[in-house]
Parts: sequence; structure tokens; C-alpha cells
Amino acid sequence: MSVYVVDSDFFIQAHRVTYPLDIAFSFWNKVKQLAEAGIIISIDKVKKEIYDKNDDLKAWCVDNLPDDFFKDTSEVMVAYSQVTMWAVSRSSHYQPNALNEFLDADEADAFIVAYTLADSDNRVVVTQEISEPFRRNKVKIPDACIALNVRFVNTMDMLRLLSETF
Repeated sequence: MSVYVVDSDFFIQAHRVTYPLDIAFSFWNKVKQLAEAGIIISIDKVKKEIYDKNDDLKAWCVDNLPDDFFKDTSEVMVAYSQVTMWAVSRSSHYQPNALNEFLDADEADAFIVAYTLADSDNRVVVTQEISEPFRRNKVKIPDACIALNVRFVNTMDMLRLLSETF
């Protein structure tokens, strides 16, 4: 069975837009259940992005996610170098600021792709981002995934694949 590696927007967009913590209890209970079962995981860079806000979402994550939910990305540096080489090879397409942001060591996007790439037979990226191959001012996670043959889905597609309801 595949493990789904969720990006920051999985949490942030759900919390701020579609499934507010104070209203959509069933969604957040489902996230907790999937996390406890090891079906969804994330990475240390996503944890940093979420925890930097020090808001209700951070509190929910601290209280509800397993201690081992956020995985260490230092173990996937070989895959990260592949992601980096791909991004740099696209320097004639992407603006320098877009590449700098994507490859920033504190940003999660390239590491989400790398973490999934390191075990691409068993991992799938979950992102709300949509492919925009002609966009020059932002490297989108799906475009990196497509180029590197990394599977990706959005939240609803993941839930459908898992036959989950809430």
C-alpha cells in the first residue's frame, strides 16, 4: 500500500479555507486516523512551515499527530540532488527567484518531491498545487513530480483512492 506524503498546503489550505478546525471535526478526525495508521506522513520541512505560525493548526498537530509523523529529510539527500539537478537544468525557463525559492533549504517543496522520489514505488505526494508548466516565476510541485516521474494527487483524489469518507 502506498504512503501519502502531504505538503504544507494539505494542512494550511484545509485549516484556513476548506475545513476550519472549529467546524470540520470529521475531516480532522480522518487526518488523525490516517496519520496514526501511517497512511499519511510528512517531512520535517513541512513541520517547520506549520509550526512557525504558532497558531491553532500547530496546536492541533502537536496534540493529534504521532511523534514520528514528520520524517527526517537528511536521509534523502541523493534524491534531493536529483531534484536540484532537474531544477537547475530548467534555469533557462524559470526565473532565478523561482529557482532560489524552490531550492531554499528551509522550503519544503523540493524536499517533498525528493522524499517521495527516494521511494517512488511506495510514496505519493499529496499537494493542492496544480501543474503550470509555462509558469516562469514559481516552480510548482506537480511540475517537478511530472519531470521526475513521481506520483502525486490532491487531497480529494487521495481520499477517493483510499475509499475514505467523513
